[in-house]
Amino acid sequence: MAATNFKTENNTFRKLIGNGLTYRIPRFQRDYSWTNEEWEDLWMDLLGTLKTDGESAHYMGYLVLQSADDKTFDVIDGQQRLTTISLIVLAILKNIERLINAGNDAASNQRRMDQIRQTYVGYLDPVTLIARPKLTLNRNNNHYFQTYLIPLGHLPQRGFRTSEHSLRKAFEWFDKRVAEYIKTNTGDAGMRLAKLVEDISDRLFFTAITVNDELNAYKVFETLNARGVRLSATDLLKNYLFSVLDRGVETDHELRNLEDRWEAIVSRLQSENFPDFLRMHWNSRHNFARQVDLFKTIRAQVSTPETVFQLLRDMEEDLDTYLALSSPAPSEWPPEDKHLARVLKTFRVRQPFPLLLAAKRIFDTPDFTGLLRATVVISMRFNIIGSYSTAEQERKYNEVAERIAKKELNTLGASLPSLRSIYPDDAAFRNTFADKIIRTTDSRNNRVVRFILCAIEKHLSKQAYDFASDAFNIEHVLPQNAPDNWGGIGNDDAQALLYRLGNMTLLQTGANRDLGNAEYALRRATYKQSGFAITKKLGDENAEWTPERIAAHQYWMATQATAIWRIAQLS
Repeated sequence: MAATNFKTENNTFRKLIGNGLTYRIPRFQRDYSWTNEEWEDLWMDLLGTLKTDGESAHYMGYLVLQSADDKTFDVIDGQQRLTTISLIVLAILKNIERLINAGNDAASNQRRMDQIRQTYVGYLDPVTLIARPKLTLNRNNNHYFQTYLIPLGHLPQRGFRTSEHSLRKAFEWFDKRVAEYIKTNTGDAGMRLAKLVEDISDRLFFTAITVNDELNAYKVFETLNARGVRLSATDLLKNYLFSVLDRGVETDHELRNLEDRWEAIVSRLQSENFPDFLRMHWNSRHNFARQVDLFKTIRAQVSTPETVFQLLRDMEEDLDTYLALSSPAPSEWPPEDKHLARVLKTFRVRQPFPLLLAAKRIFDTPDFTGLLRATVVISMRFNIIGSYSTAEQERKYNEVAERIAKKELNTLGASLPSLRSIYPDDAAFRNTFADKIIRTTDSRNNRVVRFILCAIEKHLSKQAYDFASDAFNIEHVLPQNAPDNWGGIGNDDAQALLYRLGNMTLLQTGANRDLGNAEYALRRATYKQSGFAITKKLGDENAEWTPERIAAHQYWMATQATAIWRIAQLS
């Protein structure tokens, strides 16, 4: 991003709101939604800066702003915080107004009130002599904010939206907190209220990131989200789509339709999952787009009302499939499909999602199940055991998804050959599996190893076990907390052997706990009596447990795995 399109600086609330600057919440940005919990947190943080021994300032996080002239700013991210601070200022003004009405140093307090209002709420435009608000809210909230809250008049309570009630309740909540704050302090009330505004404006500070268009704003979101700061890229796309439709009063019905359907999608997904869904959906129908390029790509291809509603219909078509892949348990898929989706979730593998979204639209049910099964096999070979780079894999899945979307491929049999390049062959898989180390101290790895062991157990005994069951555990034959020289194996060698797949098997929970760090001879007796075929075989065939026996057992496991996770058409 060019430096001229992007500016970052730390600003206090005073600097943000002063100097004739104004802020607008985009018309179709989400409504005000903060509640008591957020109000309480902000108020306590603010009070913490006012104590003699308190912090000198409180950091309010990132603001993402868009401006063409550095005078008027659209608030792309941060509207809840800016709106709430403005409500606190209004609550302070309400308390000053009460002093004036009570005749308490009325002239001085009126001057204070006028100055605070002009600085933080609105000012008189020197050219038009028309009062201009410092903050303009979105289309659903601005009328209530400007008509009732800013004038500090009567606050009607009937016939308003939930978000408008939230604005009123926030104002009333802070009004009470400010009144309590003044009562608990001595001195001139008007002066203390004015100082409270000054303290708020000087001690609350933000990191303001200013861009000049939506594309740069989206790049900011992607950069910050990659660093763990979750911002509302979802809202940015929503604002863009609404702007395509916003052509005056005659389009109100289209806007309402889009808003209702958009909110239904986001509420089912939860907003933090929307960017992921959008990318998976887009890549299941179009050329591959990286997350960082997604907004630019969509903006280039979705620029008319017709394409906006086509995007909406397409997202609605793919939503159930995405949700079933992400959260298999509540889905209405057949048991086998739910199980396979659950395995992908256990693996934390999402690269096949665009392919599966495309196939769900085109394939018949047996072929979709077959492709879902194939992606599990490929994930085991490529991702879990091979640990190969996923960049090539992701592009290959997209390439095949696009061909399915175009109906160039419409069956499982026609599609599988296109996946050959991301399917490690039998020899490569067997050899990699034979040396694989998976540290079970990680919860995801623990579930993966349980899944592998249960699959080999089923291959041997035909008995299926739920890999998430509490009835059994992973047994580390060379124990995780083995004393030095356990079985003649020194500490250095033990660390290298402990998490090899060949050193792990299944054991009933009680038996696993009872063995502790016992020597192999005692453990072997338990293994030979085990109801798990994989564990009984280990005990029957290994009189001792040495590095060589671990390697041999793991190679045997690798041979079983090659037969279990295999696509005949690709092998």
